[in-house]
Amino acid sequence: MEYAFLKKIASYISVNHLLQSDKHYLVALSGGADSVTLLLVLHKLGYAIEAVHCNFRLRGAESDRDERFCRDLCANMHVPFHVVRFDTQGYAALHHQSIELAARNLRYNYFEQLRRDIGAEAICVAHHADDSVETVLMNMMRGTGLLGLTGIKPRNGYIIRPLLCVHRKEIENWLHCVGQPYVTDSTNLHDDVTRNKIRLHLLPLMKQINGNASDNILATINHLQEATKIIEKALDEADKRVGCLSPSGILTISIDNLMREPSPEYLLYHLLMPYGFTPAQVEAIAANLHAGAGKEYRSATHWLAFSRRGLQVAPIEQQSHKAMRLPEPGTYVWNEKQRLKITIDNRSESFRPSKDPLRATLDADKVAFPLTLRHVAQGDRFVPFGMKGSKLVSDFLTDRKLSVIDKSRQLVVTDAHNNILWLIGQRTDDRYKIGHDTVRVMTLSVQAPSV
Repeated sequence: MEYAFLKKIASYISVNHLLQSDKHYLVALSGGADSVTLLLVLHKLGYAIEAVHCNFRLRGAESDRDERFCRDLCANMHVPFHVVRFDTQGYAALHHQSIELAARNLRYNYFEQLRRDIGAEAICVAHHADDSVETVLMNMMRGTGLLGLTGIKPRNGYIIRPLLCVHRKEIENWLHCVGQPYVTDSTNLHDDVTRNKIRLHLLPLMKQINGNASDNILATINHLQEATKIIEKALDEADKRVGCLSPSGILTISIDNLMREPSPEYLLYHLLMPYGFTPAQVEAIAANLHAGAGKEYRSATHWLAFSRRGLQVAPIEQQSHKAMRLPEPGTYVWNEKQRLKITIDNRSESFRPSKDPLRATLDADKVAFPLTLRHVAQGDRFVPFGMKGSKLVSDFLTDRKLSVIDKSRQLVVTDAHNNILWLIGQRTDDRYKIGHDTVRVMTLSVQAPSV
């Protein structure tokens, strides 16, 4: 039995390309049956490993007991041992998180820090087949998409799960066979959280109805994982047909192209999910695709707005009040993507005013230094080239059908009197235009796409 168990896990590791014999790995060790099995199995299979234990200080003497057990086990096995102790309750209160979420964040943040510090290839954790089944059932009860039905993945970044091919009962039987003790977290025996309710009540009931319930769910998970590979490839190809990412980091989604796809809303979710938009937000956006002018939606990191080009998604920037003083001709770096160049030259006989939206030519003798490069501000007015009267910049941009994202990113160049010389990428001010009596020409050029 011992050999068959090891062979099963070794085969799973090989098929999923999880571990390499010439690398070393961290093993998350709680002291429970699952993590103890993971430590012993990887050690017996000859992998170079180090153990890491987290003491969350939530169960008093029991927490300290678990730490001692893990330390002694690693000492007997001659496995390097790392331990960290957390004030989990204090962290949870400070960050307004549940104890469970706080413990998870503390654990995985420390794992990654330690992995980098010791140069480990990855972190091995002890999730097993029953954990994957429980996860799918939890997701189903909460409401989930296709990905939520595919269970726990063997690899997620630097997190590796070599035990997903075995059940909890197989683990316990193997530990009994090799005579290896382990500790039990008493909180796992209480049905006070959803996962424990599923483990202690729902799954046993399902097995009474069908003894192969867990295995059948696992088979379904495997089928869905394979189907997802095909679906993800198709979605990635559809993303390219529908969306376009600009050098300035703005995603533009063509509504017309989106509506030609078999499932516009699902594709929209696939496009917006990486930017933090929730299913409810995507549903609302999809419902307003043909009547959403002027609407905008925000995630924690990005915002989405309707424009004449479709949907635009851009990072939320905290620089609306940023301004740069331009005391003389030269080249000025606004950010890593944009710079403004100012030159003044005598007007030549061959000179022609610029028609390039990223290059403006003005009468230099009408301009007073210092200039300022800044975002458009509320109440800004200018005299658009070719017009006689002034106009609010906001109204001008609205007439140009710019989205709220484009408006927020719009840059202007002003003179010493705070008069707008150039609405970058849009229009110069008529008061500074080149005339028959112009002697010197000021050229303003943006050396990257306008914001």
